[in-house]
Amino acid sequence: MESHVFVGIDVCKDSLDGYALPDGLRWQSAQEPGAIDGLVTELCRVQPALVVLEATGGLEMPAAAALTAAGVPVAIVNPRQVRDFAKATGTLAKTDRIDAEILARFAQAIRPAVRPLPDAQTQELQALTARRRQMVEMITAETCRLSVSRSSAVQADIKAHLKWLRRQMRSIDEDMDQAVKASPIWRVKDDLLQSVPGVGRVLARTLLTELPELGRLNRKQIAALVGVAPLNRDSGTLRGQRKVWGGRAQVRAVLYMNALVATRHNPVIQRYYQRLLAHGKPKKVALTACMRKLLVILNVIVRTGSPWRQTAPAAA
Repeated sequence: MESHVFVGIDVCKDSLDGYALPDGLRWQSAQEPGAIDGLVTELCRVQPALVVLEATGGLEMPAAAALTAAGVPVAIVNPRQVRDFAKATGTLAKTDRIDAEILARFAQAIRPAVRPLPDAQTQELQALTARRRQMVEMITAETCRLSVSRSSAVQADIKAHLKWLRRQMRSIDEDMDQAVKASPIWRVKDDLLQSVPGVGRVLARTLLTELPELGRLNRKQIAALVGVAPLNRDSGTLRGQRKVWGGRAQVRAVLYMNALVATRHNPVIQRYYQRLLAHGKPKKVALTACMRKLLVILNVIVRTGSPWRQTAPAAA
């Protein structure tokens, strides 16, 4: 028989707050292996239809991985979606107990899709990708500080720090290369992605770790998932401009830079960009369209397993 039990678990650094519908059962357990094992045993006995946790910077992974390994259906959801759901129900207060209940009600009403969790190898590459992104942010910040500093001592300190950061980033790049080369599947996908003019190593690795759905969805779905699909803003007699929002910001940020390169070095994207400008599209709108087109091309290339050809992917 189909289960009608829905569970929400609010994840904190030291604790897990749970709430189960329809019984309204509450509990709290420690965020440690022994307590998580006990939680898994109890939920296996209950056999819930769905357990929902928020993405919490990785703190949710021990509980989610343990539940998934035990065969419990788990969905990790975007905190913004849950917060919007809470506001829609009139719940403005925010505590761990309230959040757990909202997550359970979100699970019951929305029933987000259960997706497989990344394996240990993927999590390692994700961690390296995230660390590299942090390094880039720190280098950018230190470079800005260097440009405004008037103290020779401070300038020397910043330059030394920049040198260290760049050395560390090169080391991370080497670790990422080794991780990709160690996986035959990743190595093939990486070669396919980088066969496209304008696509570099950073975008390829970002897509491998942050967009595992690439090649499995159609063009509209993959564009919406990343957040480069224009959305209507019409109501009554109002006809607003189409805008892009939501999606996976980390993928979108890297895709933007590679689309910018592609407008100069990829003949298909370059012609598309120039045609949009010739039709009066603002540069920002045209570049966003190029991001979407590049993503769609990459989606087709991964799905078909065929490397870049100047003519075939253009029709994606």
